[in-house]
Amino acid sequence: MKENNENIKNKINELLKKVRPFLVNDGCDVELIKYEDGIAYVKMLGNCSNCIFSSVTIQDTIETILISEIPEIIEVRAISE
Repeated sequence: MKENNENIKNKINELLKKVRPFLVNDGCDVELIKYEDGIAYVKMLGNCSNCIFSSVTIQDTIETILISEIPEIIEVRAISE
């Protein structure tokens, strides 16, 4: 199970690399914090960390891409540390 989670986290990070250039254009970034029970927990960085539209970015962009490419993912949640 742990090995499978590591594979999924690697896939998530690869997909986030593809999304990152679009976020960087707006002074933002995203970081995978953890993957657990089908949920990817991400942290928005830069301008997105305080933006009221960051939840839209997560749901409409990041979540859509991750769910469509990785069947094990059921949800993406933003967290702040």
